Amino acid sequence: MRNVIAIGIMTAAIAGCASTPRHSDQLDEARTQVQALSQEPLAQQAAADDLRSAQGRLQDAEAALQQGKPLATVDHLAYLAERHAEAGEARVRAMVAQQEVAHAQQQRDQILLSSREQQAQAQAREAQAAKEQLAQTQQQLADLKAKETERGMVVTLGANVLFDTGSATLKPGADVSLDRLATYLRAHPQTRIMVEGFTDSRGSDEYNDALSQRRAQAVANALTTRGVSPDAIRAIGRGKAYPVATNDTQAGRQQNRRVDIVFSDASGRFAQSSDMEPAAR
Repeated sequence: MRNVIAIGIMTAAIAGCASTPRHSDQLDEARTQVQALSQEPLAQQAAADDLRSAQGRLQDAEAALQQGKPLATVDHLAYLAERHAEAGEARVRAMVAQQEVAHAQQQRDQILLSSREQQAQAQAREAQAAKEQLAQTQQQLADLKAKETERGMVVTLGANVLFDTGSATLKPGADVSLDRLATYLRAHPQTRIMVEGFTDSRGSDEYNDALSQRRAQAVANALTTRGVSPDAIRAIGRGKAYPVATNDTQAGRQQNRRVDIVFSDASGRFAQSSDMEPAAR
């Protein structure tokens, strides 16, 4: 009887063991990793081979467990599934990093392109503004009856209009010309001028030099009182040098009695031939 009872207990224990399902922690981890890889949006694009290999080894491990093969075999197959899944995850991360770099480069290129476009637009606006300014300046100089010469732009004022004969006192009729000239110079503060006085050939050199200097200085002073900076003006008496017409006729002498306003360029520089040397008399 005792033997029968013992055999019954052993049989029940064996039956109990046979009905308890086997378990593998390695397989659980492999399932988790393979599932995580399969849910990655870029898995098929970046790691299709790794995903297939991981799923294949996982299926092999599941089958080995169901078939009652040793847990060592199950764990080994699950381990292989994990390694394939890890390799796939690494490829996915690498592709994500590449895409981020490409996106950053694209953004950088867009920013640079936008910056270049803005710079080009700004340059175009500046060029247009400069063109308009040049046209305006040219029109203003045309209003002043300026002439383009090898010495630069020159405005000639008849001395007979500005002064009485032998005088260096400006006449009231000179106001219109001087007002226009001062308005232009105030609007272009970078421009400098040379005010040059000239006489005809009558009288001594000493007399003509002094008279032409006083007349040039009178024009310079008149511009200063109209708001033009004294630093922008240089008054020079040329005397009877550099006649523009013959001194043998009254009409020619009248042309030679003049005041020339020589303009610098926009940066304040004069042409090299502007500062004339006195001619032989």
